[in-house]
Amino acid sequence: MQSIRQLVLGISGGIAAYKAAELTRLFIKRGIAVQVVMTEAAQQFITPVTMQALSGKPVLHSMWDSSIANGMPHIELSRQAQLILVAPASADFIAKLAYGMADDLLSTLCLARDCPLVIAPAMNKQMWEHPATQRNIRQLAQDGVLILGPDCGEQACGEHGQGRMLEPEQIVEGLLQLADLNGNLLQGKRLLITAGPTQEAIDPVRVITNLSSGKMGYALAETATLLGAEVTLISGPTHIPTPQTHQLIQVNSADQMLAAVEQHIQGQDIFISVAAVADYKLAQASPQKIKKQDQELSLHLVPTTDILATIAARPDAPFCVGFAAETDDLLAYAEKKRRDKKLPLIVANQLADALGLDQTKVTLLDDQGQHDLPSASKHEVAQQILQHIAAMIS
Repeated sequence: MQSIRQLVLGISGGIAAYKAAELTRLFIKRGIAVQVVMTEAAQQFITPVTMQALSGKPVLHSMWDSSIANGMPHIELSRQAQLILVAPASADFIAKLAYGMADDLLSTLCLARDCPLVIAPAMNKQMWEHPATQRNIRQLAQDGVLILGPDCGEQACGEHGQGRMLEPEQIVEGLLQLADLNGNLLQGKRLLITAGPTQEAIDPVRVITNLSSGKMGYALAETATLLGAEVTLISGPTHIPTPQTHQLIQVNSADQMLAAVEQHIQGQDIFISVAAVADYKLAQASPQKIKKQDQELSLHLVPTTDILATIAARPDAPFCVGFAAETDDLLAYAEKKRRDKKLPLIVANQLADALGLDQTKVTLLDDQGQHDLPSASKHEVAQQILQHIAAMIS
């Protein structure tokens, strides 16, 4: 992502449109010129007059605006900007983007762009969780669109849940830190990241697994990509949108994840083992479904191969980063794990702060000691972890 000197702020229809005013003010304060483009629905929530006063530029909303010299605002606007940000991005507008529809100035501009597109979704929690919206979000992520949020909290409808637009300060800081204002921190680096849980088969319909959501690993993969890295993501089963990466490899079991890691580790600069890999698997899974009986059932479990330790022990090992999630004595167990596996860096967090949540709090442990990071969204924490890694390898 290039340094941001000028951006297009697209506003679609939704109550969160009022946050666009503060977004504009914060960008202007940072010396970034803002050209506002509004949909017809957005003008029902906040007026063009307000946005013009804050941006210092006429607000555009029509495909047929004669003030654009060449009569092609959908082409001209993206050529002048380093970024298009749609905030808020409603469910309707997200659907338009996913299907390549272009029936107004903002949607046409997004389709004809030659600069990065970022969206900040905002909608009711049921709309966000609806399979159609999640399908559209996955498609946009695959298309290379950066998705910021949404957050979890109180909504205008009075309900509580995910779908709330990120606060303007979070959006501005996130974009600036990912742009060249902070440097292409990992430009030219190759990263291999594992994420999510594994599933160890008991029989054709039952598995041993854990509660890992994959969110932290996906946040690291997406953020590393934005910082210029070529990222290969190896993921166990998850239910979250696919992040923008160079390559995604989906696996189920610990053995499959190990095989995928060994296949792709050659030439990698950094290996980040975030996946919650099962410690045990069945010695022999049943080929048929095990029938319920009125007696105890014993399962013979054997250890799985420690993927991180295996890679860290290679003579040509990349810079290896581990994760440690514990219920007690977190720092002691994490440091022991780091030393036993001879890791330059390990990320430690309490299980209560790790599983399935959008926020997390971690501590980084390296040869220099302990580095506590404040509680933040997993994308913000991912950025701080990657900044720490970049500083170590430089």
